[in-house]
Amino acid sequence: MDFGRLPDISKTTFLLPKDHVATARVLARSERPTKPSLYLGCPTWVNKDWLGSYYPAGAPDNQLLHWYGQQFNTLEMNTTHYRIPDLATVHKWKQAVPEGFTFCPKLPQIISHDQLLQNAGEPTQRFCEAILELGDKLGMAFLQLPPFFGPEDFDILRRFLEQFPKEVPLAVEFRHPDWFRPGSAQDEAFTLLEELQMATVLTDVAGRRDVLHMRLTAPMAMIRFNGHGLHPTDYTRLEDWATRLHQWLEQGLHTVYFFMHQQEILHAPPALAFLMDQLEERTGISIQRPKKLPQMIQGQLF
Repeated sequence: MDFGRLPDISKTTFLLPKDHVATARVLARSERPTKPSLYLGCPTWVNKDWLGSYYPAGAPDNQLLHWYGQQFNTLEMNTTHYRIPDLATVHKWKQAVPEGFTFCPKLPQIISHDQLLQNAGEPTQRFCEAILELGDKLGMAFLQLPPFFGPEDFDILRRFLEQFPKEVPLAVEFRHPDWFRPGSAQDEAFTLLEELQMATVLTDVAGRRDVLHMRLTAPMAMIRFNGHGLHPTDYTRLEDWATRLHQWLEQGLHTVYFFMHQQEILHAPPALAFLMDQLEERTGISIQRPKKLPQMIQGQLF
């Protein structure tokens, strides 16, 4: 994820902001689940750098989603941003991963960036019909608003969200800086999400700390975390996230989706494993860790 990435983070303060005052209210309305759901994963599955470690050496591309599903229980699905999948493709995705796995598809750019949420009924319907074929493996779709889509476009956003199919869980990622300025339409927009039982996306990046608004609008949290190659700040930030997520879970949060973005995909599994350790230590919830696979070496067959 290039959004908000800085080449030099030496002067960046990564402290998590305090919760927005509305977050406690939203969680207080939520009945605390017997067992919350924690989904942690990556934004890609065709990770060639994992061949010979987290994937078997020589595994073909059409098997990589299967092997990804052996390591993580969710996927931030950016491929749907560029193309609405056909039903045959969706069925292949569904069959490739184990029970308990969830996909979080990004809305297609034809809807969000080309049509700017206007006159987008037909592609929205096709997209939703396709991803609903995932059945219980559909996690939460998310709408990434363009960086130029600001509070002056709130009425467009409202109409789109009110007409969005209710059977598809949805989170919204705001990027235009004006959404986070005092006196903007932020409160109106986030109140709308509360009313529609839609979630917000929290984006943790070095160069845009404003998008880490810490306002939940539903008992689900989606976090997109931009790491820096296992820099020491990656670990302190993840410790802070484990503490905050534990607090939210204690207050009534039902579901967490946490996606690890790293420039080098080899850094994602150890970063997520660290977060899993921190979460299990605080919550007692066991999470399957990514593990390097034993590899067949030349001579073992002879």
